Amino acid sequence: MKRRPRVLIADDHFPTRVGVRLALEEDGFVVCAEESTGPGAVTAALRDRPDVCLLDVHMPGGGIEAAAAIRSRLPDTKIVMLTSSGNDDDLFAALQAGASGYLPKGMVTAKLGPAVRDVLRGEAALPGALVARLIREFRARARRGETALVRRSENDLTSREWEVLDCLCSGLSTARIAKRLFISQTTVRRHVGSILKKLDVSTRDAAVEAVRRSQNLNAN
Repeated sequence: MKRRPRVLIADDHFPTRVGVRLALEEDGFVVCAEESTGPGAVTAALRDRPDVCLLDVHMPGGGIEAAAAIRSRLPDTKIVMLTSSGNDDDLFAALQAGASGYLPKGMVTAKLGPAVRDVLRGEAALPGALVARLIREFRARARRGETALVRRSENDLTSREWEVLDCLCSGLSTARIAKRLFISQTTVRRHVGSILKKLDVSTRDAAVEAVRRSQNLNAN
């Protein structure tokens, strides 16, 4: 008998987890674990080795961070993000973290199972509206001379991270950066964390100082 696909569901909203679990079980999936935080999802994935993980983008501890951690440790496990966000920044961050699907929580539950099966077959699961956004972003980056949707090196700052870093150099707070760039404060904090890691510094002030030192060296 053909083995049923095993799924991990991680979302801090209990009714959402129940709805997703019921829809997938009705479609022949086995839900091997349920979690409510990003770190919990990573721990459960390493323990249970599911075929696919469905992760809430904005659950405590970070869904995108969990996706990246799981993909780095379990490269054969597929990742599908669940979101109520219409933020393009979250979409691109999820794809960059290794997600193969990005599905709205409001989608018809009968379509969830088929979408997850598409991912398991190696296809992408993206609503048509998000595909259109990806095409627009690809064209915009092509005009800027960037032909890929992911950064060329793991230590290169993305275009959005450079924008956040520029705001830090201007002395803006998290709230003011979010307002200027039309993104959430949570997204700002995630970008700042990534910037600090890539620049190998521990504070925002140290990141700003590193940029200024680099600018002084280039000026000389």
